[in-house]
Amino acid sequence: MQPQMSETMSDRHNTWPCDREDVEILIERVGQLRSEIKAYESKVAIPGDLHEKYRKSAINMVHYMGMRMMDLRELQLLLSEWGLSSIGRAERKVMATIDALLEVLHKLKGQAWCPPEPPPVCHREGRQLLEDHTNDLLGDLPSGRRARIMVTMPEPESIDMALIAELLDNGMDCARINTAQGTPDDWFKVIESIRKAESRTGRKCRILMDLAGPKLRTGAIAPGPEVLKIRPVKNQLGQVVEPAMVWLYPEKTPSTPPAEVKARLPVNGGWIRKTLPGDVLTFRDARNSKRQLVITAASQSGALAALGKTAYFTTGMKLRLIRNGEKIKGKKNHAIGQLAPLDGFINLKAGDTILVYRKNIVGQDAHFDDNGLLQPARVSCSIPDVLEKATIGESVWFDDGKIGGSITGIEEDFITVSITNARPQGTKLRAHKGINLPDTEIDLPALTEEDKAILPFVIKQADIIGMSFVNRPADVDELIRLVNEECRSQGIEAPGIVLKIETRRAFDRLPSLLLSGMKAEKLGVMIARGDLAVECGFERLAEVQEQILWVCEAAHVPVIWATQVLEGLAKQGLPTRAEISDAALGQRAECIMLNKGEHIVEATRSLDDILRRMQDHQTKKRSLLRKLHLAEKFFVKS
Repeated sequence: MQPQMSETMSDRHNTWPCDREDVEILIERVGQLRSEIKAYESKVAIPGDLHEKYRKSAINMVHYMGMRMMDLRELQLLLSEWGLSSIGRAERKVMATIDALLEVLHKLKGQAWCPPEPPPVCHREGRQLLEDHTNDLLGDLPSGRRARIMVTMPEPESIDMALIAELLDNGMDCARINTAQGTPDDWFKVIESIRKAESRTGRKCRILMDLAGPKLRTGAIAPGPEVLKIRPVKNQLGQVVEPAMVWLYPEKTPSTPPAEVKARLPVNGGWIRKTLPGDVLTFRDARNSKRQLVITAASQSGALAALGKTAYFTTGMKLRLIRNGEKIKGKKNHAIGQLAPLDGFINLKAGDTILVYRKNIVGQDAHFDDNGLLQPARVSCSIPDVLEKATIGESVWFDDGKIGGSITGIEEDFITVSITNARPQGTKLRAHKGINLPDTEIDLPALTEEDKAILPFVIKQADIIGMSFVNRPADVDELIRLVNEECRSQGIEAPGIVLKIETRRAFDRLPSLLLSGMKAEKLGVMIARGDLAVECGFERLAEVQEQILWVCEAAHVPVIWATQVLEGLAKQGLPTRAEISDAALGQRAECIMLNKGEHIVEATRSLDDILRRMQDHQTKKRSLLRKLHLAEKFFVKS
């Protein structure tokens, strides 16, 4: 028998075979949730000078942060038992989701309900706002996939239009130029090549130029020895299967070697031009091992020689020229010319100590004598003022987290760091590597004087400006002001701005940074996972990057997923399984960035294929809504 029309779903609650919460209680709890979210609206001063296109988005983000002030996991479970929305995908349209849920719950009770005011963002509108903002910043949607691909450009000397055209043909949508390296002339050559490749392929490419920002790095380190190791090709049994071909040339007149050359060696004069095929150069290498080079060809430019055993060559190493079994004497001794020194490094193990100096010194490895340690390792840092705020017990990380330690002493000229994290055999610390002080209250402006000096060039040439090491809303305000002033002066459209989230402080202040960024017409966020992992802890990176994705989606701001994506494939030509999974997860962002590498074209093609396949299986994801400490920090500071 069919139930009466007046009978509601709630009346039939007791006939349902599974236990579930009463609808009346759910109405009360969801209604309370709505009231509390609305209350948070008044606790945040939304800037009055937001760009008009972001005003609704700003309110929706505040609603989302208000919702995340509460632990909703139990409510999500209770709603799912009724087959209702668990509000786990409410980011883009928070209040519309809550209102739709309340309407359905009231209908289950046979009651009518309308929200007291319309939501700031409706369901389809939230999706459209994110898509529009993404298109404005990163360009039109590529054919066949939703996420864009950004590629970091190689050094100018190793790039040409053909390579960029190949990248565009294989899926690149945006090119990144790092202004921490090179000069405006170098960058302009790359930009010219990109524009020519666009014309050749018929594909558009947005250009992002990163401002370097105040990156804390190690200073200079004393160079290593002037030595060059050359070894022949060996099989798995250690047997030589092919000698190493070495080009010998007068050090004062360098020349282009033949294609088959493995290494180049300068010698101390023009005598090498007079050698003949079959001549032999004998020597004792840096290990005092007997070795020989057999001349196979000679010309006015130099000589080609075969090396059958591994040898270590040093500057000034003596050579004996043998012809037909007899030594040939010259007017001066035959010798290796000036070799370039190896890059210096400091080898650090757990338990070691390193002194980080405020003043500019040349870094040195630890010195020992017969009685033990004579002087600890030492190195300078690029921004000495940062050390003024460091305190004992705070952590210090070097080279993207490869070496870690804690501060155990503070002196006038240096701080003492005791190493706790390094490889058992030691990890090499080199010059100009990153230093992270995640526990130290660093309050540096994100724009350096060098950044400001190149800003007019960047504004004129780039579609997007990347802001590195942004920590304060005031930093974002300053960049937007400078960009707007310069654009008015040049009479051009303002480029978009991407906030690179790479410190713990930037993550903690993300909602406030977004509100400042919304004063620009085009805004994006980059998850710079290298420094961010060091700052927040590698074990927290997965959680942190999820929260950035949620908050940016609530703000309708596109996200760039960056750092070490398919790095093994780009550099060595072979990806790991973890890299493939990471790239697949990245499709939840609006753009994924690849770093440069010898196999970057193959990496771009593979990423394009992964993204096309994955978008048919997943877009974003449902989340369990526990209370977020990030939301708490936002409202406390507001």
